[in-house]
Formats: sequence, structure tokens, C-alpha cells
Amino acid sequence: MSKSFAFIAAPLLVTVYGLIRILDGLDGERGPGLAWMTGHLAFLAALLLFVPVFLDLRRLAGGGAFTTWTVAAALAGTACSVVQIAVDIVIGALATDHDDMRAMFSDVIKVPGMDIVVYTVGPVLFFLGLAVVFCQLAVARAVPAWWAASVVTGALILPAGPDLLPVAGVLLCAGLVPLARRVARGEAVHA
Repeated sequence: MSKSFAFIAAPLLVTVYGLIRILDGLDGERGPGLAWMTGHLAFLAALLLFVPVFLDLRRLAGGGAFTTWTVAAALAGTACSVVQIAVDIVIGALATDHDDMRAMFSDVIKVPGMDIVVYTVGPVLFFLGLAVVFCQLAVARAVPAWWAASVVTGALILPAGPDLLPVAGVLLCAGLVPLARRVARGEAVHA
């Protein structure tokens, strides 16, 4: 697998998840079923692919203390998001209908700390970390400002609501895919 694969696949899979999620909700309910599982597996893959993206972004941003802490926070947010999606996948696999899913989610949220760490605050670290690292890259002129603006906008609208996932995915693609091309060609990252 090429080093740049994750830069392309991760944002594409965010877009795929968002589109599948919208299709899954056309009947008024989401999950359980094939669309629920397929969408969540796509998002799980996207999250896992963001791990090497973050590590490479850290390197591209110079790897200083601030960048390292930012990427560490982003990876912690990624881990929280992975747990969230894993819970969603398990519940989707075990539930017989939407009411069963709702009851299972209610039980999960009752676990102390789960709501705040895994569903509320934790995942925000992923989005903020991605936005901050791209701002650093733009300030250092390592990427064009429009790449950073696209990624920052995509990262900041992701937590605004899951219905915006396809838009966020496209915005992430606009900034990450051109960077992937440079990484794949072995060019210097500077604009």
C-alpha cells in the first residue's frame, strides 16, 4: 500500500459513510441492517486510516512539541471515535429492530463516563486536532491556504451534525488528496 493511500481513502470513506447514512435514513429510521453495518464499517476504516495521516501530518508540520501534543490529542479523539463506532457496529449486529437498538444505546450511555468520553468530548479532539495541524501547515506555508481552509472547514462541520458528513468528506478530500499526490511523488511538501 502506498504511503499516500490513507490521504485519499480516509476522506473518501467519510464521504461514503455520510452518503450511506443518508440512504439508511430514507425510511425514517437508521439501522439495524446492511446499510447501518456497511456505513459504520466504512467510517471505522476511515478512522483507522487517519492514524497514519496524523502521523505523517506531524512529520510534515515539523514534529515540534506543540504539533506532537496536537497529534496526540487527535489520536486520542480518534480512539474515542473508534470505540463509538465499534459500539454502534456491535449494537447494530445484535439488535433485532430500531427499538431494540434504542434500548441498547440507552444502556451503553448509562455506563459512567461513556457519554462524555466516547460520544461527546472525546471525538471532538479528532476534529480539533486535524484543524489545528492543518492551520500549522498553512502558517508554515507547507500547504496552500485553500487546502488548509478546506480541511479545517470539513473538520469543523463534522461535529455539527452527521447529515453533513458527505459535505465534510468532500472538503477533507479537497485538502488531503492533493497532499497525497505530493507525498506519493516524493516532492517537497512546501507550496
